[in-house]
Amino acid sequence: MTEYKNNNTFSFEIVKKIPGKLGRAGIIHTPHGDIKTPAFMCVGTKGEVRFLSMQDLHAIQAQAMLSNGYHLRNVSEEIQAQKGLAAWSGWNGPTLTDSGGFQVMSLGSGLGKVVSMDREKEVINTDPKDRLAIVSEDGVQFHDPFTDQDDFIGPEESMQIQCRIGADIHMAYDELTSLADSYEYNVEALARTERWALRSLAEHKKHRDDLGYRQSLYGVLQGGRWEDLRRSTAQKFAKMDFDGYGLGGAFLKESLGEILTWCCEELPENKPRHLLGLSHPDDILIGVEMGADTFDCVAPTREARHGRIYTTHGYYSLSKFADSEELLDQGCDCPVCKAGWTRGQLRALMKSEKQEDKHTYYNLASMHNLRFIIRLTEQARQAILDGTYAEFKENFLKNYYHR
Repeated sequence: MTEYKNNNTFSFEIVKKIPGKLGRAGIIHTPHGDIKTPAFMCVGTKGEVRFLSMQDLHAIQAQAMLSNGYHLRNVSEEIQAQKGLAAWSGWNGPTLTDSGGFQVMSLGSGLGKVVSMDREKEVINTDPKDRLAIVSEDGVQFHDPFTDQDDFIGPEESMQIQCRIGADIHMAYDELTSLADSYEYNVEALARTERWALRSLAEHKKHRDDLGYRQSLYGVLQGGRWEDLRRSTAQKFAKMDFDGYGLGGAFLKESLGEILTWCCEELPENKPRHLLGLSHPDDILIGVEMGADTFDCVAPTREARHGRIYTTHGYYSLSKFADSEELLDQGCDCPVCKAGWTRGQLRALMKSEKQEDKHTYYNLASMHNLRFIIRLTEQARQAILDGTYAEFKENFLKNYYHR
């Protein structure tokens, strides 16, 4: 018999606030353990972080893993049979699943492309006849280009899939718009997301206890870059029976702080908020200050695989460090730096023709970058507790971005 924690329930407590700001340090209590916030969730899209073992995740002091309901939909019954994602994956800690809302955009208007926060003028939506995700009031008709599989997923199907997967936290079904979508289309899509939120809630309540522990649901706020849409939808979601909130959307990087302010000023203070898909240090530190509690992104591992290494003084390209005997980052507490691996050694593994060497490189570099971002959120939490967040943020960003 599995022993669940926190009386098999979900709750959130605020430990300390940032004076004059929306940010706070807290604890999210889940049936599979606690998450001390601010926190970064490692992305294990299909139930595992690429090239990392569950022991590696514990070694870098990860607190939670985020997986994707859309990508796990075909094995959801197998996961259900093994009593949920935590047990099936071997992670056995707090877990979260996204609904597939990102795929509504990436396979639809974005056709698989990640929408950049830094470019607006270059973003052009995919021609409707070429889209692999077609949105209707009922839900989304998907064509998966990797499996050649057709699927219809609406709010009810998404909740059923996620409840079979059984993460501690789920995301309500939503439509993510792209930077190229007009204000008028965002109004239409947001109204649909609000209707889908109510349907998600109703279906989730039917199945949230199916695996023997309470699974919780976050509502996902959209609204693009418009204040009236962001505030109005936050006000509506605040009145719904969600356990927390996902803060989503495609918008320009410089708008992040004000968009989070618009949302978090309207949301109830006593529920946690997850900022979807961002992990660069300035995004995280702005996010923390403006009220986000948890974060996720594939960037730390993806950039590691391409030779970009994070340090307290900014990132660098490993390809420039042939034969270097320097550690990846002086003073870093990750298992890679503590074991004495050098930049030259990792570069040699990265450049090797042997697949085994490349896999070793992917493992080591991914651990280093993930630990860097996890440690950043740990330091941010401690700074909030110490009452020194403003100074910590200023000093960290000055060192990292040299400004």
